[in-house]
Amino acid sequence: MTTLPLTRRRRGGGAGRLRGLWAASPLTYLTLMAGLVLSVFPIYWMVVVATRSNEVVADVPPPVLPGGNLGANVGRLFDNPDAYFAKGLLNSAIVASCVTVSTVLFASLAGFAFAKLRFRGRNALLLTIIATMMVPVQMGIIPLYMIMVRLGWQNHLQAVIVPFLVTGFGVFMMRQYADQAVPDELIEAARVDGCTTFGIYWRVVLPALRPAAGVLGLLTFMQTWNEFMWPLAVLNPDNPTVQLSINNLANAYFKDYTLMFAGTTVAILPLLVVFIVFGRQIIGGIMEGAIKA
Repeated sequence: MTTLPLTRRRRGGGAGRLRGLWAASPLTYLTLMAGLVLSVFPIYWMVVVATRSNEVVADVPPPVLPGGNLGANVGRLFDNPDAYFAKGLLNSAIVASCVTVSTVLFASLAGFAFAKLRFRGRNALLLTIIATMMVPVQMGIIPLYMIMVRLGWQNHLQAVIVPFLVTGFGVFMMRQYADQAVPDELIEAARVDGCTTFGIYWRVVLPALRPAAGVLGLLTFMQTWNEFMWPLAVLNPDNPTVQLSINNLANAYFKDYTLMFAGTTVAILPLLVVFIVFGRQIIGGIMEGAIKA
């Protein structure tokens, strides 16, 4: 009569210890808070400087609260004749949008082919694509620049769009996701219904890849928007991306820090908008991939 309650107590104690194992300790919260402060403070300080004047920024101790000069600084930013900031924003929007759409489209097509289609040399070709991820981008700048010169694309936006229309990372990511998210039975059922290969991709595979496509799209947009080295090599200062516009401000004879930080503040706004609009789908895609794993 006494063994059953004892067993229940033992089981309850084991469950309690298991819950205690997964419960967050105060040290965990402190670590998370410290990481949050270290991550957010540089952005906050950037906004503070962007809302102040150069005389106040040089004060000791420096100001820690935002001022009221953000509108004036942004106005000076767009009126600066050496920065071409409005043109840089437009060019970055065009480049990042084209590269993002192209990368998602071609990477999902290739990922579907590598995951679900059977053709000769599939594994060797996939290994070749993965091997391209091991080559640093800096090693390809000189030969890529020579190609742009031969094509006459210097100081044209296609020079910063065409070389990055698809990436090995995107193909590998979509291949791994398609292999898990799309059952072979679903593809066979679509073939029985008379669907072509492209029709299967468009009507069956692409909707299933939407979470992974959202993650890849956000990562690609952020990377392309923040790209600096290659646009610096192939574009002129009068036809810049937004990062080159900020660099033009930094290279001025007089360092106007409020102007530089105002430009940086404006430059990150599109990234925040993209993350806010697509954040729920992106986080859902990450969680769905974690559950499937």
